[in-house]
Amino acid sequence: MSKVYTDAEFSARTSEDRTWRIKEISDLKSAAKRAGKDENLRRVLLRALVTICYAHWEGSVRFAARTYLEYIAVRKLNYSELDRQFLCNYFLPRLAALSVSRTSISDRCALVEDVLDSSKKRFSRANNELIDTRSNLNFGVLKDICTICGVPIASFEDHETFIDIILLKRRNAIAHGEETYVEIDGADELAERTIKVMRAFGEALENQFCLGQYRANSTESFRSHTIPN
Repeated sequence: MSKVYTDAEFSARTSEDRTWRIKEISDLKSAAKRAGKDENLRRVLLRALVTICYAHWEGSVRFAARTYLEYIAVRKLNYSELDRQFLCNYFLPRLAALSVSRTSISDRCALVEDVLDSSKKRFSRANNELIDTRSNLNFGVLKDICTICGVPIASFEDHETFIDIILLKRRNAIAHGEETYVEIDGADELAERTIKVMRAFGEALENQFCLGQYRANSTESFRSHTIPN
């Protein structure tokens, strides 16, 4: 996949990704409604709708977040020019390694020195491993991803019950072979709210770059779009 260099490219790519996901959700919901009096077929399609809604929720968040970090990385800005979260992200893998291994004093000192000298470094490569949905994108995992991307979690708090109970808990039950069913009357809400939270996350990222909030001084009125060689 080619890199994302402009605001327009970011918007177009994330919008295109959401569009095909939304179409699949809508098509499957419509198929369930067209099942008519075939209760067995309708039941299967509604169970499938739960799993496809969750799959596209997880996939859209992962795709948008990774594309966003890539969008920032191609600018090759110094960490001193970026919001402090990007510097935190740079050290998260090394801190994780420290927590699971016995590290020497010299290695710890090297890490501290690296932190002190970090303002001279450039953010030029996105670490996709940081965007880990863990195949279980509940509200807590979403909160971690929002933190990494610098997105306020507050705008998603009203969706916590839907994400954790209506979407994820049902998907897990179906994935584990349990007899969990969805009533046809709930199909519209399931599809519409899934699409709503997918769009909300993508729009939150768009706000980040439109307002220049990925920069250390996000109140600047001027923001360069020149990509270094």
